[in-house]
Amino acid sequence: MSAVNRGLRQATKSLRLPQRFCQRSALQPLTRTFKNSASPLTASPIHTRSSFSTMASLQSAAAATPSPSEGKGYDPEIKDIADYVHNKKIDSELAFDTARWVFIDTLGCGLEGLRFKECTKLLGPIVPGTVVPNGPKVPGTPYQLDPVNAAFNIGAMIRWLDYNDCWLAAEWGHPSDNLGAILAVADWITRTNKAGGNLAGGKLFTIRDILEAMIKAHEIQGCLALLNSYNKVGLDHVVLVKVASTAVVSKMLGLNEKQTADAVTQAWVDGQSLRTYRHTPNTMSRKSWAAGDACQRAVNLALKVLAGETGIPTVLSAPTWGFYDVLFKGKKFEFQRPYGSYVMENVLFKVSYPAEFHSQTAVEASEKIHAQLKAMGKSAADIKEITCRTHEACVRIIDKQFKPMDNFADRDHCIQYMCSVMLVFGRLTAGDYVDGSEAATSPLVESLRKKIKCVEDPKFTTDYHDPALRTISNGLTVELNDGTFLPEVVVEAPLGHRLRREEAKPEILAKYKRHLEPHYSSDKVQHLVELGTDGSKLDSMSVDEYVDLYVSKDSKFVN
Repeated sequence: MSAVNRGLRQATKSLRLPQRFCQRSALQPLTRTFKNSASPLTASPIHTRSSFSTMASLQSAAAATPSPSEGKGYDPEIKDIADYVHNKKIDSELAFDTARWVFIDTLGCGLEGLRFKECTKLLGPIVPGTVVPNGPKVPGTPYQLDPVNAAFNIGAMIRWLDYNDCWLAAEWGHPSDNLGAILAVADWITRTNKAGGNLAGGKLFTIRDILEAMIKAHEIQGCLALLNSYNKVGLDHVVLVKVASTAVVSKMLGLNEKQTADAVTQAWVDGQSLRTYRHTPNTMSRKSWAAGDACQRAVNLALKVLAGETGIPTVLSAPTWGFYDVLFKGKKFEFQRPYGSYVMENVLFKVSYPAEFHSQTAVEASEKIHAQLKAMGKSAADIKEITCRTHEACVRIIDKQFKPMDNFADRDHCIQYMCSVMLVFGRLTAGDYVDGSEAATSPLVESLRKKIKCVEDPKFTTDYHDPALRTISNGLTVELNDGTFLPEVVVEAPLGHRLRREEAKPEILAKYKRHLEPHYSSDKVQHLVELGTDGSKLDSMSVDEYVDLYVSKDSKFVN
């Protein structure tokens, strides 16, 4: 007998189960109770066979196993999401008012993204020249696409410049990213039904419907982020965009509560994006279209369930193969509050600068220091060193004091670079991140950013997580070459924070108008601005008619 055959025989012997393990199991069904759920999750009884036969086991399983979503309880986290989407009435006027501001701000950010070729090269139909009858239209472009690709297009342009809204907690993210999926699906359904179709029971969506879907998507993404850090296990926050968008567009498509649960399970089992593209040495532009990818996946998965695909009821909790064991180090999600409208009511706007949100207050402090230096007859060239007192999340994400700035994605996620540009030029625009720009090639910016040291202040970190505050504090102390120390400039809440919301509204509107102007005539800009601030008129408008106002058949920014 060869050594190989002897080894195989010995291995086979070692795999034979002792007789005591081959008796029929007497275990009763296992019951596991999850937080925030009134009903326990019941697992199927465990059975074993008295003799080992792989084929017999497979044949038995094929004969006895029902469809995955039949006869099993869904993870309570899944049921809570589906229940919220289908049954929760949103009656907060504060949430709807905030959603209107988020809506126009987000569309404006998407239009601004179209001014960058790195963005527009990824947009349009898969097959050039394709026009989908009754398909959703992509604002600022001539494109009329299928709903999956339209969700990518709208989601990518919205997120491209990192200028739309923000939510900061144990996990970070940008809940208005979900508008890519929401707007594409609503526009498609409405156009199709107006043309004689019968999608979602013939539903014709208004902007009020869009706002409600946004509130719920914000809430799902934000509540899942409050106490659960996906970045600490290497996952990108766009997993939450995919889950939230899947949930809300499932209801929009006419799926029932169980089907929505099925679709949400498909979103959790879907391959999740790694944060690799957000961090040195691999920082690159995928971070700008990752949300668009999440939107298109959400729509695609919901459509598959609409076509009859079922779900994976214990996608989160299944031992060994579930999300918790595979991707979350065995931990279950924790929840601070039930789903309502809290996230939309407290969301953060990026008003003043197209900058990663943890840097917003630092850039605002830098703007004040720039003015102070100018009044003293000095400039950024007179700075010897800067200490930035900050919070833990800032240090972990955008503290890149000595790391090379290889591209746009590096620069807009480096607090030292953003502050340096403001200190040197008294401005920070999206153009300052572009390769070859005045700021990107400035020797003074490059030398100054290496003089800015970040130090965590535990109090700032505590306030960052405090539900009553949620501030994003930064404090800059400047030492000049002559030994002079300037008084520390501390900014705790950025202009777009809930505590400064009324102060921010005129600036949000000015930002929106500024983003419209390169694309449309002055008359159309004025019309869109007036419509955006007329809540009753905006709410009642049909989605397709509103989107048509943004169509640009001869856009100078889109090939």
